[in-house]
Amino acid sequence: MVMLELDRVCVALGRRQVLSGVSATFGAGALVGIVGPNGAGKSTLARAMLALVPAQGRVLIDSSDVAAMRRDDLARRIAYLSQGQTLHWPLTVERLVGLGRLPHLGPMSRIGPHDAAAIERAMTRADVLDLRQRVATELSGGERARVLLARALAVEAPTLIADEPLASLDPGHQIDVMDLLRAQAHDGALVIAVLHDLTMAARYCDRLLLIDQGRLVADGTPADVLTNGHLRDVYGIEAEVHLGGAWPTVTPLARSPLTAPSKSM
Repeated sequence: MVMLELDRVCVALGRRQVLSGVSATFGAGALVGIVGPNGAGKSTLARAMLALVPAQGRVLIDSSDVAAMRRDDLARRIAYLSQGQTLHWPLTVERLVGLGRLPHLGPMSRIGPHDAAAIERAMTRADVLDLRQRVATELSGGERARVLLARALAVEAPTLIADEPLASLDPGHQIDVMDLLRAQAHDGALVIAVLHDLTMAARYCDRLLLIDQGRLVADGTPADVLTNGHLRDVYGIEAEVHLGGAWPTVTPLARSPLTAPSKSM
């Protein structure tokens, strides 16, 4: 069972402190959302979990320090869907998804039956089977987002970190992706997703981390984190929050009086 631990993680980019002393522990079988306003440090936290930015403190995966791990070993343990990826090579969708199997292959190895089955499962789960022979650089933004998710799923790592997986998707495919991420978690994976849509976060996530100005403000269930007080303090908004029942919603209503722009501006 996978265990990911953050121990007082700090990140400075240039002279700017982006993360300050973030600590948390995550276990298998959970969908964890990272939420917070723009510039809060959410994506930097996701990247720090993969040792993609220099950080102080420690990030441990199953008691191993990610900063000291071989990249191929880490890639087998944590699949990563980054935000805003640009495709440069005119590969077919099937070949692009197949790149997710690279951490499992040796330098001269080729895709085998086990890898082909993993690629097929990933394309099925991401609903891109009908795109398999399309050239990836010719896809729409939403199609490309689903194909890149399929590539991450093809790794079949016990942990998946997805940075803004709903970007560029229409509402129907946003629901499909969140259904998929929740299914991955309930099948035993640890899934961590950076999200902006608070209603989606409330409906799908088992746990939320609220980040503001590089600090962990709240950590708990959606009901613990998405309170009117936190929304007012962190986002500067008044909101209507309904977290009971089958369809939780968080509806922003207005800027909080103390944070609203001055009419003289």
